Amino acid sequence: MLNIFWFRRDLRIEDNVALFHALQQEESVLPIFIFDKNIIEHLPKNDARVQFIHSLLSQINQKLAESGHSLAIFHDTPINVFHQLLKENKIKAVFFNRDYEPSARARDKEIYELLMKHKIEVKSYKDQVIFEKNEVVKDDKTPYLVYTPYSKKWKSAFSKIKIETFDSASHLNKIAAHHYPFLTLNQIGFENSNQEVLNYEISNELVVNYESKRNFPSVSGTSNLSPHLRFGSVSIRQIALKAKNENHETFLNELIWREFFMMILWHFPQTVNHAFKPIYDQIEWRNNEEEFKKWCDGKTGYPIVDAAMTQLNQTGYMHNRCRMIVASFLCKHLLIDWRWGEAYFAKKLLDFEQSANVGNWQWAAGCGVDAAPYFRIFNPSEQQKKFDPEYKYIKKWIQGFNPSQYIKPIVEHTFARKRCLEVYQKAVKS
Repeated sequence: MLNIFWFRRDLRIEDNVALFHALQQEESVLPIFIFDKNIIEHLPKNDARVQFIHSLLSQINQKLAESGHSLAIFHDTPINVFHQLLKENKIKAVFFNRDYEPSARARDKEIYELLMKHKIEVKSYKDQVIFEKNEVVKDDKTPYLVYTPYSKKWKSAFSKIKIETFDSASHLNKIAAHHYPFLTLNQIGFENSNQEVLNYEISNELVVNYESKRNFPSVSGTSNLSPHLRFGSVSIRQIALKAKNENHETFLNELIWREFFMMILWHFPQTVNHAFKPIYDQIEWRNNEEEFKKWCDGKTGYPIVDAAMTQLNQTGYMHNRCRMIVASFLCKHLLIDWRWGEAYFAKKLLDFEQSANVGNWQWAAGCGVDAAPYFRIFNPSEQQKKFDPEYKYIKKWIQGFNPSQYIKPIVEHTFARKRCLEVYQKAVKS
């Protein structure tokens, strides 16, 4: 008889809630990871995120090897893997940390129902957030729809709880011996990428200067934490405690935004495909495919937009300020459906997080929860003057850039703004 621990979005040994609880049981623990065919079959074979996941798994396996153990890696659908595990093992319980995305919830429901049929316990835990689901809601138990009151309630709750850390790394002697392989990157059909996930930085200097530097894309003023939080190579509890203990309000606010969007997606899973404010589903998008391609390729004629898209295409990263600029430009200057942009970011961003991606795209399009009003339309040229006045960021990403010789914009700002307002007003009044 053994227990299974299923690694998912928690790819670390240290301070891992479900792993800790699994290792406290009498039974030995079989640690597994599943490269889900439902997901990875649709990705390019040099996807840097798959490479990053595999590198984190290799680090875990190396840690387990120090005590003579190993991690089992599978390449199949989760339901097929659990059918195999049930056939080949006597299992008492399955442990994992919760995931809140709609597709993950559907997957977990399917696995739960299978395990219940076999009278196997399912033990799930909160690990990737400080507060989940209904833990921060209004007094009437309904979800917050505006960030500011949510953040105040979040901070109030955070100040009253004791954040635990879980010593999951000191009980690895309970890992089970097994015959399952640790599959290589090539064995799951992938190869090394020329992109890489950067190490995160949360030095005191960076966090102290975060407020003053975070909006300037040419400055190294962001932490690069997001992909590490996305895949769980770092504990959210340790990061939030650091921000709290050192009283770094702006940095903590960004962590709260992350949980705000996760809460919204939990309560409103339909927002993956539909505007949070249904009236905005009536917008008559132009959806010009040629203009969309120019946006994707960084050929719009607006240097700040083109530099940002070039950075994304080459590295898998894009500065947060630039994400707002390019998203607003696509939805409002070009009147292209936010879902097109959201899907492109999902394909390209190394830190792709569905809740934040959907939430931020709907924010930029003016159709989401606590969104910028539809009549707020960024002027890309003014954004460049404000946040990259010396063209440092632009020159880094647009080779040989010369302002006086740059390509002509695909749409003129004043014209695009007027057109956008007319189209949005028509939808709102319909």
